[in-house]
Amino acid sequence: MATELRIPKIGMGMTEGKLVEWLASDGDAVKEGAVIYSLETDKTVNEIEAPTSGVLRIIAAPDETYEVGDLIGKIE
Repeated sequence: MATELRIPKIGMGMTEGKLVEWLASDGDAVKEGAVIYSLETDKTVNEIEAPTSGVLRIIAAPDETYEVGDLIGKIE
């Protein structure tokens, strides 16, 4: 079963974030805890780790702004 990657709510007032870049490519094997993308909020840029190990499937394009909870990828 795939694990969905959604834009996390990092701060209390956060409603959206900019997906700065993917640090792994579509189809790459990733390990739990590895940094897979960076997310910019109104205050900082955060490196987001893979919640599980598996194959990364990218859905969302970098350099775009997404709402908290938007699906941006999966790990299969």
